[in-house]
Amino acid sequence: MTVAARGFDGFQLIQQQFTVRAPAMIVTIYGDIVVPRGGVLWMGTLVEICARLGISETLVRTAVSRLVAAEQLVGERDGRRSYYRLASGARTEFAAAARLLYGQQVEADGFLIHHAPGLSDEMIRRAGLGRMGPDLYLRPHHPGSVPVPGLTFKAEVTKDGVLLADYAATLWNLQSFADEYHAMIDLFSPLSAALEQGEALLPADAVSARLLLVQAYRAVLLRDPRLPVEALPEDWSGAAARRLFARLYRALSPLADAYIAAQFEGRDGPLPAETAETAARLESLAFEGGR
Repeated sequence: MTVAARGFDGFQLIQQQFTVRAPAMIVTIYGDIVVPRGGVLWMGTLVEICARLGISETLVRTAVSRLVAAEQLVGERDGRRSYYRLASGARTEFAAAARLLYGQQVEADGFLIHHAPGLSDEMIRRAGLGRMGPDLYLRPHHPGSVPVPGLTFKAEVTKDGVLLADYAATLWNLQSFADEYHAMIDLFSPLSAALEQGEALLPADAVSARLLLVQAYRAVLLRDPRLPVEALPEDWSGAAARRLFARLYRALSPLADAYIAAQFEGRDGPLPAETAETAARLESLAFEGGR
């Protein structure tokens, strides 16, 4: 008698504890799977991916329509089939997020001080700004960061650097980021440990688990101001979260990428298991996972 292979039971626990929202997950699917494989995905494949994550076809189609209206996706038709790709204006934003997620982490080069009247709360959040006073903000200097209008000054700490962490804690709610990193670690560490011990995982579940991992890490990483080490608490959980992300992403990728090549379709046929971009991501994360 043939017994069907079972996946790691703990994966269902991850799904049960994870709230999946269709628009955010579709953005994650494009960033993790589609963009490095040509950028175009058949709607039927998108529906299949989302169904395994508990998102109905109706919610998928509604979310896609909204992303098209927001000029993040563009639709194409071939006969009765619909395909979607990134809109040109969304590519820069996706590329910046991909560098943070999959590229080697680079230490901030000092700080920037911005005098920027009239900034919206959304801009302050997106740019990772710490409010120093009326219309005055501080943030670490990372090349390629979100541009901020107004005057910008380069700054560095010249004395009493041991006070930097205390001062940073008054400008940013670092505890909220630490709590989110801890939650991610608690959620995904059992899966990482199980894979290291040789537990089996179904290929389709490997894809879903990797998407949930990216979604969880992306949600906090893109809001984290990524302060220099000397400005962070000694027990900063962001470093451990980064190591877990890199290690587990690489562990899931062989099964996930093989399943993608076997089951997922773009405009020109099946998506490839590997491209130069996916290989570069894994190589970069190999370094991050060992830090």
